[in-house]
Amino acid sequence: MSTLTLATRWNPIDWPLTEGLIPHAVLAAGWAALFALAIGRDRSWWRVRLPAALFTAAALSWLLDVVVDGWWHPFPEGTPRYVTEWIAVALLGLCLAGYRMSRLTWRRRGIALGLSGLVLLMASSEVNIGFGQFPSGRVMLAPWLTKTDGLVATKAGQVVGAPPGTSLEEVWKPPADLPEKGTVSVVPIPGTKSGFKARDAYVYLPPAYQATPRPLLPVVVMITGQPGIPGDWVLSAQINEALDAYAADHGGLAPIVVMPDQLGSTWNNTLCLDSKIANTQTYLAVDVPAWVHQNLQAATGRTAWAIGGASMGGTCALQLGVNAPDVYGTVLDMSGQEEPTLGSREQTVKAAFGGDEKKFDAVDPLQVMARKKFPDTNVALVVGETDEEFRPQMEKVYRAAQAAGMKAKFDLMPGGHGWVVFRPGIAEQLPWLAQQTGLTR
Repeated sequence: MSTLTLATRWNPIDWPLTEGLIPHAVLAAGWAALFALAIGRDRSWWRVRLPAALFTAAALSWLLDVVVDGWWHPFPEGTPRYVTEWIAVALLGLCLAGYRMSRLTWRRRGIALGLSGLVLLMASSEVNIGFGQFPSGRVMLAPWLTKTDGLVATKAGQVVGAPPGTSLEEVWKPPADLPEKGTVSVVPIPGTKSGFKARDAYVYLPPAYQATPRPLLPVVVMITGQPGIPGDWVLSAQINEALDAYAADHGGLAPIVVMPDQLGSTWNNTLCLDSKIANTQTYLAVDVPAWVHQNLQAATGRTAWAIGGASMGGTCALQLGVNAPDVYGTVLDMSGQEEPTLGSREQTVKAAFGGDEKKFDAVDPLQVMARKKFPDTNVALVVGETDEEFRPQMEKVYRAAQAAGMKAKFDLMPGGHGWVVFRPGIAEQLPWLAQQTGLTR
């Protein structure tokens, strides 16, 4: 057994949180705590306080559902059912503890709070299993553990490009002192033309970028979902680790990956369009590529540029692929929607275009693909096998892409909707992205 495997086994922050002993133990402890909170010795508990706790928890769950999905819309497609169910369980634990407090000693109040804490932990664990956001403690602590470097913005005097008809890997000769890992930087990418106020982007540069001569690497722009932050692809998906592993097998070569902000804030939804909400399409199609060409040495032309994303970010990638095909020749859409949305078409058109359906249809990807052909565009569609919300939409997009003449492929992944699909999904699609963008054959 390797030293790395032993270190992972015995390091607590690497123990799995979405499978195995820990989540099962948390689940058992949570249900036991809920049962302990629900039972009582006196009649007033059974006749008054327990029914009151149940009613209060049900009322709070209903009110939260109305506020979240009826007004706020943090998830355009609606909050997943299992999330609302586990929130209801958590509220029940809090209400049961709350209705006990007045008749308990301080010591027993502490016990009741501890039991309600176990119920909260159980609910949080089950939601995390569904999304796959934190498969281990290391991922949970990634914002504090991930090392970021200063951007390598120097211009190399010698560069290596792939001649027509060849791939970059065929002409690249890695030097002996090539670094083992790439770098991750956090940088501002201003909305010079769009006026969009974006949060700082993350940029991954592979080991080969640090070499002399420097290969002219392809560029992949990766978009997060909503709600989200640009760093999600590093902090939640560990895309840098997948890229380092790929580079280790290809002489240090991997795509440059730019992870810009398309939201402006965690819960905002710009629809990735140029609209009354924001000029996000111009930001991603003009400002981001301009920044890359100004600050980095990379391959040029649509065949060397790809855009990808997950959930709302996948929808965004598809939109850019059909509305800015001169910039992006390859699209990776993971669990995206059939059209950009704020919850309903009526809400979306009203907020983005003042109710003008024609303006929306002009940029809606399915409408665009019905009018135009894209024989030189590559698209990969990836979705979870059990994703009841997004799988039918992705199948519809796949048929539309085929009808539009795209070089399309459709891949199913184990799981539903979340990082449980996106994390392995991006790792599995790296060879395909490298092939489409000229890095390898």
